[in-house]
Amino acid sequence: MCLQGTAVYEFHRFMIRIEKFGSCQKLALGEPQLAQPEHAHSIRLDGDIILGGLFPVHARGERGVPCGELKKEKGIHRLEAMLFAIDLINKDPDLLPNVTLGARVLDTCSRDTYALEQSLTFVQALIERDGSDVRCANGDPPIFAKPDKVVGVIGAAASSVSIMVANILRLFKIPQVSYASTAPELSDNVRYDFFSRVVPPDSYQAQAMMDIVTAMGWNYVSTLASEGNYGESGVEAFIHISRESGGVCIAQSVKVPREPRPGEFDKTIQRLMETPNARAVIMFANEDDIRRILDAAKRNNQSGHFLWVGSDSWGSKISPVVGQEKAAEGAITILPKRASVDAFDRYFRSRSLSNNRRNVWFAEFWEENFGCKLGMHGKKPGSPKKCTGLEKVGRDSTYEQEGKVQFVMDAVYAVAHALHRMHRDRCSGPGLCAAMANMDGKELLSFIRAVNFNGSAGTPVTFNENGDAPGRYDIFQYQINNQSTTEYKVIGQWTNQLHLNMEALQWASGDWSLPGSVCSLPCRTGERKKVVKGAPCCWHCERCEGYHFQASQFTCELCSYEQRPDHNRTGCQPIPIIKLEWSSPWAVVPVFISVLGIIATTFVILTFVRHNDTPIVRAAGREMSYVLLTGIFLCYVITFPMIAAPDVVVCSFRRIFLGLGMCFSNAALLTKTNRIHRIFEQGKKAVTAPRFISPTSQLFITFFLISLQLLGVLIWFAADPPHTFVDFGEQRTQDPERARGVLKCDISDLSLICSLGYSILLMVTCTVYAIKTRGVPETFNEAKPIGFTMYTTCIIWLAFIPIFFGTAQSAERMYIQTATLTVSLSLSASVSLGMLYMPKVYTILLHPELNVPKRKRSFKAIVTVATMTSKLSQLAAERPNGEVKTELCEGVEPTVSSTKTTYVSYTNHAI
Repeated sequence: MCLQGTAVYEFHRFMIRIEKFGSCQKLALGEPQLAQPEHAHSIRLDGDIILGGLFPVHARGERGVPCGELKKEKGIHRLEAMLFAIDLINKDPDLLPNVTLGARVLDTCSRDTYALEQSLTFVQALIERDGSDVRCANGDPPIFAKPDKVVGVIGAAASSVSIMVANILRLFKIPQVSYASTAPELSDNVRYDFFSRVVPPDSYQAQAMMDIVTAMGWNYVSTLASEGNYGESGVEAFIHISRESGGVCIAQSVKVPREPRPGEFDKTIQRLMETPNARAVIMFANEDDIRRILDAAKRNNQSGHFLWVGSDSWGSKISPVVGQEKAAEGAITILPKRASVDAFDRYFRSRSLSNNRRNVWFAEFWEENFGCKLGMHGKKPGSPKKCTGLEKVGRDSTYEQEGKVQFVMDAVYAVAHALHRMHRDRCSGPGLCAAMANMDGKELLSFIRAVNFNGSAGTPVTFNENGDAPGRYDIFQYQINNQSTTEYKVIGQWTNQLHLNMEALQWASGDWSLPGSVCSLPCRTGERKKVVKGAPCCWHCERCEGYHFQASQFTCELCSYEQRPDHNRTGCQPIPIIKLEWSSPWAVVPVFISVLGIIATTFVILTFVRHNDTPIVRAAGREMSYVLLTGIFLCYVITFPMIAAPDVVVCSFRRIFLGLGMCFSNAALLTKTNRIHRIFEQGKKAVTAPRFISPTSQLFITFFLISLQLLGVLIWFAADPPHTFVDFGEQRTQDPERARGVLKCDISDLSLICSLGYSILLMVTCTVYAIKTRGVPETFNEAKPIGFTMYTTCIIWLAFIPIFFGTAQSAERMYIQTATLTVSLSLSASVSLGMLYMPKVYTILLHPELNVPKRKRSFKAIVTVATMTSKLSQLAAERPNGEVKTELCEGVEPTVSSTKTTYVSYTNHAI
């Protein structure tokens, strides 16, 4: 979780700070000990047992500043409530007798990360600091000032702050009791096992709001939430309860962003009006959003249309409804049951600068509350008047007790009662005994969860197994009476169940009749009623779309994967299974090309066999030519198993011959080009012929390369035997009428790449050798035709890749990919056949006079010509046209005067 990660990060920073500043501070006897600087922004009360406190004394700062302006009520009132409760406990002879409670109170500044950093103060005493490696200047060991040990923490207010702090406190087993955090996730007793709270979680509030909606007879409502933990979790809890209980349908769930753009609230009202029957709106929104929503409703002339049901963030507050009373009229709000603590009012009104020096923020409160400035160092800039110190709270300023004061006092008393029970069990007499000097936090937590007493407002304080307080709420309605005066009138209460005074309800314009917020729109023929999570009272009419069929009046069910709905969508029928038919244009063209190629290849083979001993056939390398022609033949033949209806035999042939034809062709061409390259490279160095250029050697090399392809196929057969399957996903279109199942072999795109990959590797390598031998004289061998063949073949397969894989999402995938693959194989074979063998067949059949023996050249003559050709190429770049040729020809005796092609065999140079 992100918050837990932040907690660990801050803890590591804290440990580094201890290592850096807690090293060596010697305290001489008799020297005055100055107050530690870290107490300057915290309150510290001495006592036998120390409680921690976390309060939002200041608001969140801006522009990198951690703390902002002072929060008088939510900060100072709540903080003073804790101090007041500690005073009462210390004076109570029956509660913790002769044991004094102390406190260490910190400011969270309404920021979770800052609160986490501050709360690390609570765990200082639980961290052992090793001073064995540290010595002072005089050689004495260091003296560490032992920090106060905090046994429990009161706070925090915001749920986000409590979540952050709980993650670090649980590591040190320090119980935490919150007075205001209501997020449902804090009820997780596994992640937040040391967290408790005296306020009910929002899940109870959502249940209370659900009971109100049910009591009103509303079964069609919308929800509205402020973006964030409070709003979203509250609405989520309400929706969850509505789904479980049934009877209430959610029309819309609208969320207000944290930073709404201009016009956002008008859009929210317009969206809510899209479902006009859902007049009731469940609101989990912050105070500012509530005010702007009401203003937008008023601006859009919708005052009186919506029936607002507000959470405790609305409660009985005046600020959200000021100026838009008509839009808010009739709103039902909820607020945790609480009462004003009269003793605290007397206590707080008696506070002054002279008798409240323990509160380090009270002077700042004094300036803020009375609008004055305290001397030169006052914190209120530009104040027109100076504080006299004689001002009085409630007399010279307005005062109203903050709503959570009761819960702060209850939280302190809950820990005090737990300590009292522990003291009674562990200690035999009054005062703090040794058994409680190092109390176990887990044991204290068990005592806290077991407390049961009447709180400051007279209501019982208890916790359940998750550390949550029971839900107790007051129900209000915002009413406008005949004198045009407004008030929040108590109309009921909720304590695990709703007690509502229906006669006290009053709606817009003094209307006492109960307004409706229901939905029961009948569905048209062919539509099903979509019940909202099992609520039979409300439904959306929805046609059974896609692959669903109407199983009943209320449900659409999904057909099985191999079926689709029938025409009237009352049942399912099998999806037709297709394969590539021989009559399809996607098959006719590849087959036609393949048949022509097979005929041409057979013709060439027969021609070569018939003229097997002629010079042209021998010069072409008979053995390698037959291997190459076999590969060309296989490239044409593979078209037929690729188009044939898949079965185990066909799938086996596809696996074997898919890459075998190309492998035969490319292995033979690679061996040829490699042989030519080695011959002429060797000739540049010596007059001896290179090794392994005999036909037998060439055949061995070729079949070795082919055997690697066959070995891969055998491994494929062993690892995954061939089989067929029906792919219903390839042509599973949005329109079920067009859906088809494709009968396929189990050859995936990855398997196809692996099968062809080796042949393509041979092709690329052969192309590299073709480039290297491009300067060989054309009268000595077929290097240049091989080069043109490989260049063209590479272009074909470069075009194949984007076409094949670019159509992976197409509905015509099977047709396009099969046709592309077979045509590419046939074109590759046709290029090899046309460039390498058709000229030879033409000469053999139509110009037999050229197919006669010529004078054989020695290897030395071959080398001489290759060398002269190389020199000619080098000097051509340096001399004008004609000069180079003249120079070279002066020293070379002409050998052949005829311009006709001469076929030379290298078989005599075999080693």
